[in-house]
Amino acid sequence: MKVHKAGITTINYATAGIAVLIVLSWFFITDTLIKMAVLGGGAVIYFMIIQFFRYPQRTINLNENLILSPADGKVCDIKEFVENEYLKSKCIQVSIFMSPTNVHINWIPVPGTVTYMKHKDGEFYAAFKDKSAEENERTTTAIKIKDGREIVMRQIAGAMARRIINYVTVGDKVDQTTEVGFIRFGSRVDLFLPLNTKLNVKVGQKVTGSQTIIGELQS
Repeated sequence: MKVHKAGITTINYATAGIAVLIVLSWFFITDTLIKMAVLGGGAVIYFMIIQFFRYPQRTINLNENLILSPADGKVCDIKEFVENEYLKSKCIQVSIFMSPTNVHINWIPVPGTVTYMKHKDGEFYAAFKDKSAEENERTTTAIKIKDGREIVMRQIAGAMARRIINYVTVGDKVDQTTEVGFIRFGSRVDLFLPLNTKLNVKVGQKVTGSQTIIGELQS
């Protein structure tokens, strides 16, 4: 299984930790059942960490008129909403909740140029709650498409997440194969789209990052 570069350090620490656990269990736990329970628990945690940082191999079909899902997860909200940080205008907000079992790579949803990026420290409320969008740690990224309109995506850290990693900067030319970043251990991504966007998803629908069509841009 290929793992993402965002998890290399964590996996190295986890490997060292499981090695220490094996040694300590071997020398200090004499009861076989307890020893097996400890080692089994350690193995399960180690496997979950590896799974969290898995790097799926996906074929991405580029299309400048389509908005592809920026993340794996489930659509938890769709509504009209005023995006006040950057666009200062009413948009269609599509929110995707990522559980700890989802792939946590985030992709650029539309091709264009990065025009804005800002990180904000904050709280760590559960990512599916509305107040997480305003009060949690987050990173906001805007992409200008060919006709001059801008699409905003916002990575929001959840109750378990403690770090948002980003790989793009203002001025970068990007497309739907570009990884904008990675969020560790449970989180959410909000998209802010033009009001006339033709949506292809509904609340409760499972989506796959870089694969599922969230909507179609209208002229």
